[in-house]
Amino acid sequence: MASGVEKPGFADLMKDFTRDVNDLQFQAGHAVDMLATGRAADVHQVMIAVEEASIAMDLMLEVRNKVLEGYQELIRMQV
Repeated sequence: MASGVEKPGFADLMKDFTRDVNDLQFQAGHAVDMLATGRAADVHQVMIAVEEASIAMDLMLEVRNKVLEGYQELIRMQV
């Protein structure tokens, strides 16, 4: 590239996305643990953390499904 700045590839984006989803899942689990042990009083924040983690996981699964569908379509193509 002329600018010398390399853009992240698809694999790098997926690794980052997976790491972010994992972090959200961990934070949600920690928030639930804190609520269960009485160290967190804000139920709404816990619910928000759990829902954010759930939405992120759903999105990641949809992306995975689309990638697999694309791969399967490529495999079926005749050259």
